Amino acid sequence: MIWLWGALAFWVAAVALNAALARRAARYPVLRLVVPAVFGVTLLVVWEGVVRGLGVSPVILPPPSAVGARLVGSLPVLWGDFVQTFLKGALSGYVIGCGAAVAVAIAIDRSVFLQRGLLPVGNFVAALPIVGIAPIMVMWFGFDWHSKAAVVVVMVFFPVLVNTVAGLKATEAMQRDLMATYSASYGQTLRKLRLPAAMPFIFNGLKIAATLALIGAIVAEFFGSPTRGMGFRITAEIGKLGLDMIWATIAVAALAGSAFYGAIALIERAVTFWHPSQRN
Repeated sequence: MIWLWGALAFWVAAVALNAALARRAARYPVLRLVVPAVFGVTLLVVWEGVVRGLGVSPVILPPPSAVGARLVGSLPVLWGDFVQTFLKGALSGYVIGCGAAVAVAIAIDRSVFLQRGLLPVGNFVAALPIVGIAPIMVMWFGFDWHSKAAVVVVMVFFPVLVNTVAGLKATEAMQRDLMATYSASYGQTLRKLRLPAAMPFIFNGLKIAATLALIGAIVAEFFGSPTRGMGFRITAEIGKLGLDMIWATIAVAALAGSAFYGAIALIERAVTFWHPSQRN
């Protein structure tokens, strides 16, 4: 029971420390990074203490130390899975899907027919379950990463499309009239007024799509993949009761997804520095 009581004592001390750091975060910006880091370490320590203190079987819930040891010892395998799932499947599908969504949104902006015809169909397609789309894509595009990229394209296309269409409508009539007064063409108005105004909306869609892309690629691998990839690794280790490897794969996926989301947020801050939401 010493592990359990130790975890409880650590939790109380860490919460008090974190509360003190959070109160000073407004004066010292670096503490905004320290506070979540301390909270994350606290959760891992409590997890370790509870598992060891209660004698939980590793088959049900392995301690973080076992997961970390498995992660370090399986780096070549996990790197191969990361390349297959994230770099090939998720990232390629994300770029294709988001790029196509922005292009189609501009086409919709110029066509009343597409506004009234394509957007309702898009909402219908966006509601289709991924577990129904994924096996179809695997049959169409094969078992390699191409079918996973196709699933990701379907998942990210419509969130970015809907946000971009809304963003292109965000300018005021007076601003558009001013551009018309200057005899600006549609392309000039798009580049200098409407796309800059739409950027906060577009980046909202891109951030939503960033999380959907990795989820879509992993779930698609459940329905067929070569002998590598995060989804394949999870399904293979379930049969061998390799819970530590499953948690290590989940940790890699979570780190990759968080880093990707953070990169999109940094690009958003650089592009939309003028927007009121970025002033703080």
